[in-house]
Amino acid sequence: MTDQRQSGRKIVKVRAVVAMEGQAPMPGRTSDVGSNGVSIAVQSPLQVGQTGQVGFDLLVEGKLTPIAARAKVIYCIFSGGEFKAGFQFLNLDLAAMTQLSRFLR
Repeated sequence: MTDQRQSGRKIVKVRAVVAMEGQAPMPGRTSDVGSNGVSIAVQSPLQVGQTGQVGFDLLVEGKLTPIAARAKVIYCIFSGGEFKAGFQFLNLDLAAMTQLSRFLR
């Protein structure tokens, strides 16, 4: 498996919410984030190609900043009793993009 990431990542472990289209929102936990996507561990498997919403908070310049974005599942693997899903952000809004870039500095 080759790494398909197109930007650097920063390890960040915070609570997240994943709401795939047609499914109830489920809790998760981020493992890393980059300008193009985020990796989130969840309890149920997700289908590659599925789209929905992901949400999590980042500490940006000392302030808790909510990030909410449409995202597409790029991969989903079972590891350590949970499913690790990689999400690619879709049409990230300018405010979220700005906060992410500040966090990644």
